Amino acid sequence: MGSKDLKFNSKTIHGGQKPDKAYGAVMPPIYQTSTYAQSTPGGHKGFEYSRSANPTRTALENSLASIEYGQFGLAFASGLAAMDAVIKLLNPGDEVISTNDLYGGSYRLFSQIFEKYGITFHFIGMQDPNKIEAYINDKTKLIWVETPTNPMMNIIDIKAVSQLAKKHAILLAVDNTFATPYLQRPLDLGADIVMHSATKYLGGHSDVVVGGLVVKEEALAQKLYFIQNASGAVCGPMDSFLVLRGIKTLHVRMQRHCENGEAIANYLANHPKIEKVYWPGFEDHPNHDIAKEQMNGFGGMISFITKGGSYKDAIKIVEKLQLFTLAESLGGVESLAGHPASMTHASIPKEEREKSGVIDALIRLSVGIEDKDDLIADLEQAIG
Repeated sequence: MGSKDLKFNSKTIHGGQKPDKAYGAVMPPIYQTSTYAQSTPGGHKGFEYSRSANPTRTALENSLASIEYGQFGLAFASGLAAMDAVIKLLNPGDEVISTNDLYGGSYRLFSQIFEKYGITFHFIGMQDPNKIEAYINDKTKLIWVETPTNPMMNIIDIKAVSQLAKKHAILLAVDNTFATPYLQRPLDLGADIVMHSATKYLGGHSDVVVGGLVVKEEALAQKLYFIQNASGAVCGPMDSFLVLRGIKTLHVRMQRHCENGEAIANYLANHPKIEKVYWPGFEDHPNHDIAKEQMNGFGGMISFITKGGSYKDAIKIVEKLQLFTLAESLGGVESLAGHPASMTHASIPKEEREKSGVIDALIRLSVGIEDKDDLIADLEQAIG
């Protein structure tokens, strides 16, 4: 049976993988080398220099392509390095339409790095895809989508946006970090590019920083491979190995993330001191029906605010948490809590943050795979 025929839970373990040719190693070895012997100039076994390709990184790239149901995978030194490669497909004068509620590092890359090179970015709410078309003109070359969004958990209809993008011959890229391919497969919904901060759920153990891209079209893949090699922001073999190892348990971890996320979202929603909980699994969540249609579950990411909440209240709660660790990042086996306004989204000006709902009172949780009762007890003592 070929890996293309496997169901998802098997793809995480076997997709794109074969035992190592040298000794039959089941897990791809860590090829900790920068260069490779050649029998004659240009005569090599597929690898010549590890910036261009490394067997361990290639194994990871094959795995990424398999679990996202794509054809070509590319691994980078971070999620932002992967995004950087996508924007380098563009030219000065081009325009990008982006989700307005997105990771602060993405906003910083777009607004503070690439805008000065003549690329224009429009940050808009995309919950209603019909509002996107007003920003499209003959200079629009890319639509960048996050769904669920970070940290407001808004849901964007990937299929509807892809139809709009195809109508105008515009590339569509989807940041699938929060959902992972366990819950959502953007390429099957019409996206051209899927991006991951593999640091998060794919790695899953808070021990590595890696980014990834997956595409179906060969011509687009070749452009991205050229940028990857020319710019050189690749991940090393040890990092590749760690993410490969993480992917092998993605399906079982995501199942528990979803179970715990649902339990904690419902606990918070029924707490007398909580004003609002942002989680796409609630029936009254905007675009809940879209989430049900394009996702296989609702994930373990939750944001909330307390009644009459303030910056001081939010800080007090996150500092009192004991089992939840106050830290940047998300998607690890351990539960994390963050204050987006001063942490992950601090690079976005306050006025812009608050337009999308990222107020000073907002707390974001990455629910891990611990016992849900212990996590609830920790929230209970912290909220009071």
